[in-house]
Amino acid sequence: MNTVNRLLKVYKQDTALHYDKFSVEYQYVSGMRKWLAGVLPYQLLTRSLNEAVSSLATLSQDGIFYEYFPDNIETPNYGDNWGVIANYIEINNRAIAEMSNNTCRRGLLSVMKLLPAIPPSAKSWANCVILSQIFPNIYGDGFNKPAEEENSIYGIKLNLGYSKNIIDYEIVDKVSPTEQFRAFNDLANFHGLKTGFRTVISADQIKVVQSDGSDVTFSWENEEHFNLFLNSHIELINTGFEAIFIDSAKHIGGYDMENYTGVGALPSYEQMQYIIHEIRSRTGNTHLSFVGEKSTGDFARYENLGLSTGTGYIEPDDFHTVRDKAIDHKYSKNYSPGIEVSNDNDTGGRSYEERLRRIHNSLFAYEYPSDKLASFMQMEDLFPLRYDTNTHHLMMSNPSYSVDGTPQSHWKNLFASDDGMEYNKKVGELFIHSLNL
Repeated sequence: MNTVNRLLKVYKQDTALHYDKFSVEYQYVSGMRKWLAGVLPYQLLTRSLNEAVSSLATLSQDGIFYEYFPDNIETPNYGDNWGVIANYIEINNRAIAEMSNNTCRRGLLSVMKLLPAIPPSAKSWANCVILSQIFPNIYGDGFNKPAEEENSIYGIKLNLGYSKNIIDYEIVDKVSPTEQFRAFNDLANFHGLKTGFRTVISADQIKVVQSDGSDVTFSWENEEHFNLFLNSHIELINTGFEAIFIDSAKHIGGYDMENYTGVGALPSYEQMQYIIHEIRSRTGNTHLSFVGEKSTGDFARYENLGLSTGTGYIEPDDFHTVRDKAIDHKYSKNYSPGIEVSNDNDTGGRSYEERLRRIHNSLFAYEYPSDKLASFMQMEDLFPLRYDTNTHHLMMSNPSYSVDGTPQSHWKNLFASDDGMEYNKKVGELFIHSLNL
């Protein structure tokens, strides 16, 4: 039995899928590609897993309604260098986890429910969902805290499995954490998406849990720590992830350290080169994409490191500026710089019109679709957040916005309401025109 059906059975839900009238009502169609738009995340996050999978089956790209989730799912195939021109959409899976009073759990399940509303890949390029959190965070993993208290995703623990915010640990005796990741990856691939996750490399932002339960600070000079980092990432790739977003990648090997804002030592250039090579080699996946945070003009440095793209090379506000850069790099098929609609440090303030313009230029500013620059955007660029929070705040803290202690109330209050729904319609219209290019 595939892992999706095992999840359904563990949650005491029917493995038989049902044609979903809700999805038909809200579907946006671009050729054979279908997804939901003009919706609020609350509408999806409050659905059952069976309803979410049924929605994906109703929206299937081959036009076939699957009465049961298929056993054999293949990733969308765009060749080995797909990451050079992909759109990366980071979803903060912790922020949309189930917040019940002061606890936080099942963030991965929440992303599964949100998948139908994420536009699938286009004819010429892939859309890739990046998960913000995989490993336990150092401060208060499994709990939410008041909005002003730090509970940063940027500080992680290794050698302690995966985050309680993300994995459903109540069912691991029946569906293991790695199997839960496989289920997510199968659902995303079925919807026409690739997947990846964010990782941190600043040594003082990583703790290693020892056998006696105590923590020590990670060191890139410690061979045991080095191998733990490498093997942890290989294990995740083996569950179906195909991309890794590397925080602070621009500074690997001591580059441009005057602008480094992380905490602690970074791997040497040779160490990171080895890690990227070994992840590709040991998993047997030549098509993996490694995305570096930020890109400068020293492209050979990043390409030789093994990266596919880097973020934030230019601002995407002006169509012609983006188009000119896309033309400049049209023959750069191993590494090409990317642009950001917004990033994890976004503190809000952009109008909806500005965000829409930046998405438009990310999707259309090129001579030919195969020449486009990679782009990076956040959950907030698809689903606007409530007025008094922002992407970076939700990376640094983990508040619940529930007014009654229930996850339903948190989901309802985390995002903008009527204006958020109208904005999501406009994002959908942009993707309608882009996905058949």
